[in-house]
Amino acid sequence: MPDPRSDRSPATSRGRSRRLAAALLAAALAVGLAASSVPVALGQGEPLLVDDAATANPELAETELQVPDGFAVDPATLRLPDGFSISVLAAGLQAPRFMTFDAAGNLLVADMDGSVYRYPAGSDGAIAPAATPPEPLLADLDIPSSVALQEVDGEEYLYVGQQSAVTRYKYDAEAALGDEETVVADLPTGGHVTRTVLFGPDGMLYLSVGSSCNICDEEDELRATVSRYQPDGSEGEVVATGLRNAVGLAFQPETETLWATVNERDDQGDEIPPDLVTTVEVGANYGWPTCMPPDATPQEDGADCAGVTPPTVGIQAHSAPLGLAFNTSDELPEEFAGDLLVAQHGSWNRTAPAAPKLLRIQMEDGQPVAASDFATGWQDAEGDRWGRPVGVVVAPDGSLVVSDDEAGVLYRIDVEAEADGS
Repeated sequence: MPDPRSDRSPATSRGRSRRLAAALLAAALAVGLAASSVPVALGQGEPLLVDDAATANPELAETELQVPDGFAVDPATLRLPDGFSISVLAAGLQAPRFMTFDAAGNLLVADMDGSVYRYPAGSDGAIAPAATPPEPLLADLDIPSSVALQEVDGEEYLYVGQQSAVTRYKYDAEAALGDEETVVADLPTGGHVTRTVLFGPDGMLYLSVGSSCNICDEEDELRATVSRYQPDGSEGEVVATGLRNAVGLAFQPETETLWATVNERDDQGDEIPPDLVTTVEVGANYGWPTCMPPDATPQEDGADCAGVTPPTVGIQAHSAPLGLAFNTSDELPEEFAGDLLVAQHGSWNRTAPAAPKLLRIQMEDGQPVAASDFATGWQDAEGDRWGRPVGVVVAPDGSLVVSDDEAGVLYRIDVEAEADGS
């Protein structure tokens, strides 16, 4: 099909991307919140700021990682809330990232080795543990990092976020994929290479593209932004800027507000700036590269930081938050209802390494009120790691599935089955 970005979307070429994206952002600011826009966060006040010391949770219990027979995965002990279990659902992957479930309960996984896998649901609706990956649904892709499903004009499509493009394929849960169509072409390559795709409640395709650098003035206006498109890739517009590397995207079911995880800049110190878990507002500038969160501190003398939007939550600097998911499960304890779970990849450049973990952000009336560790144990006291969580998704059966691109596995987290009292 013709490239829908060729004459209507914001970055067909470097020069055109700068002009068109700037114009689209100005238009978004001018018109305000249209019917299809991302809702503004409700009553956002001062950011909730926490570090690893503040989120440490002494109530987590030692929990043995359950490894099925025949899996090439070493035994391990993690720490989770009392009453939860964790097991290896799939092994043998290279770099599994973000995931989604189809309507039939099959699990789709983007692996940055170039593949997309489909793990079939059994007759009971559950995904059977798999010691090795199935035959790839897609292969030889350009660093795929995310997948999304959407019905368009009566046809279901699988969308894949690749480094250089967003592609889609007609999708049937029990059949091979249709031919590849390029939806958003000519994405800038290099630097931060993940491209997260997600459909919003407005039916629009949302896309995050990270920066090419740590701190610099970008030439391509899609860098360090979240943008959105019609499902065919047309009518592209920049939603928000100044997001150095917005890796995870999720819509809060209660408010339909868009949230993102943001990996902030390096080389400023062990404790600054915080990484972000924040709502994304139409027309907002979150500060990168000129202003540092959480209070829009000028990166250089004379920088104009007026009008920079503060983040919603600031977490441990350099902790690298990636995937996030709002808990919609009816199977988990009521106290976790509506809370936000964030996969933290762990630091690479901090004197005392920030550990990989799952973070729970407690929500009340759609707003964050506290944060605490939900799952830890992938890093020992010396800072050595055997795993790094990346993506988190709520399964149809109410369990959580978490990807790990260090161990090359998928985990299943669930409430422990009650013992049979008979």
